[in-house]
Amino acid sequence: MNTKSILNNESMAFLESYLNNASPTGYESSGQKIWMEYLKPYVDTFITDTYGTAVGVINPDAPFKVVIEGHADEISWYVNYITDDGLIYVIRNGGSDHQIAPSKRVNIHTKNGIVKGVFGWPAIHTRNRDKEENPKISNIFIDLGCETKEQVEKLGVHVGCVITYPDEFEILNENKFVCRAIDNRMGGFMIAEVARLLHENKIELPFGLYITNAVQEEVGLRGAEMITQTIKPNVAIITDVCHDSTTPMIDKKIEGETKIGKGPVITYAPAVQNNLRDLIIDTAEEKEIPFQRLASSRVTGTDTDAFAYSNGGVASALISLPLRYMHTTVEMVHKEDVENVIKLIYETIVKIENNETFSYFK
Repeated sequence: MNTKSILNNESMAFLESYLNNASPTGYESSGQKIWMEYLKPYVDTFITDTYGTAVGVINPDAPFKVVIEGHADEISWYVNYITDDGLIYVIRNGGSDHQIAPSKRVNIHTKNGIVKGVFGWPAIHTRNRDKEENPKISNIFIDLGCETKEQVEKLGVHVGCVITYPDEFEILNENKFVCRAIDNRMGGFMIAEVARLLHENKIELPFGLYITNAVQEEVGLRGAEMITQTIKPNVAIITDVCHDSTTPMIDKKIEGETKIGKGPVITYAPAVQNNLRDLIIDTAEEKEIPFQRLASSRVTGTDTDAFAYSNGGVASALISLPLRYMHTTVEMVHKEDVENVIKLIYETIVKIENNETFSYFK
């Protein structure tokens, strides 16, 4: 399969609309509907659950089940406290970065629609330069242009409203995709592209394939934890993002060395089943797909952990997309890495044999 042919115009239109749509943790359903609409021609049926995880299924009656998975949610904020003079203090919904908040525009999601606001910040002229305060949860605040709490409430804003950034998709230097929420809607995009390619190439799989877009990863892998009990898979290949550690102020001795443009990242960790990981590496080498390696201490911090330790143990592995500036509004990935993750998952799926246990004790 030629990687140059993987992303077509329809793919790119889907990617842009899917990334631009807000899907904060706990409120993923609008993004899931976009994803399911795109996936519809390439699957036999869908499973959805109470909290919004969506699964496209190929061969739903097959007893042996393989999952490919990404997570649908993006980090965000909650309205936590509204002052008498109409300013808003926030708490995190997921791992939102307080340091990037000052001077950012925001969308507050209400029953009346989106209310616009900004994270205010004191002007440089007015700050005490001998002892400058850094942004932190206790001092960042949102200004809606209101003068009273009543005006804020009249707009439909109340404690518990969720807040996202409006930053949208763009391409830098022809091959770098930049947006908020690439972590990890790009994963949902890549598994959807795997389904499309299987369909277009008329691949007949001997097992059931469950293309899984899980909710609530950013608050503890919760969507994956739920859906794995529903699917009860035999095998799970997860895709998420990992850090490009080559930009300034990152210690490679701690984070390892991975870089955008150098290929998918294959993780070594206790939750990663060694024989499944070796199949992925063998596939990458056979198909000449570039890849990088990463070690994770104790946990991967991704939905891999939720699948691996479910249902008495599920053979699981992690293929990551290297990303710059995680949990900012300018997350950046390389187009070739996106294509190569899609290709690696696709080629691995094609190689998995029906009823393969990946047992260490054959």
